[in-house]
Amino acid sequence: MQIKVAIVDDDEGIRASLSALIQRAPGFKLAGEFLNGEMALKEIPKLMPDVVLMDINLPGMKGYECVRQLKSAHATIQFLMLTVYEDSDSLFNSLRAGASGYLLKRTASARLLEAIRDVFEGGSPMTPQLARRVVQFFSRPASESAPLARLTPAEREFLDQLANGYAYKEIADRMNISIDTVRSYVRTVYEKLHVHSRTEAVVKYLRG
Repeated sequence: MQIKVAIVDDDEGIRASLSALIQRAPGFKLAGEFLNGEMALKEIPKLMPDVVLMDINLPGMKGYECVRQLKSAHATIQFLMLTVYEDSDSLFNSLRAGASGYLLKRTASARLLEAIRDVFEGGSPMTPQLARRVVQFFSRPASESAPLARLTPAEREFLDQLANGYAYKEIADRMNISIDTVRSYVRTVYEKLHVHSRTEAVVKYLRG
């Protein structure tokens, strides 16, 4: 099964480089490429790619606003944000909008392909530096009345793995449990935290 990837970036050189990377990589298929958010909003729902590589600093509509509108209507599409700078505001806006990962454009080609697979399989790829910013921003003392207090130690460990960007298969290996058990944790954790997505769960966990 090929992973269908769409690209949204106003830089012609970067767009061409990403397109070439996707087209020559086994297991990937280029679904389309767009130079701004307005075009992406119009065309991506017709193509229904598995993963969208989204530039943050697009002309006109920002990348994360494009993600917000597309994600609200097409929840199955996964978004991986690409940016030049490690900007905290853009990172948090992207996560709130529904993005599943956030990488710098200078990320090596092999790592980028791995990140696309991670997003497709349920992971949240992020550079260690950016992940640390998320932790620093959201970490607050937990209160006993918080929903997190209802989680079991195993569920907390699962959330910790999730917050570190590991895909479900990797979490199963690291926790020495089956993938079915991981999926069970997903259901129970979502229910206990009153969330509906991986990003919401991680944000609530990091807030404490």
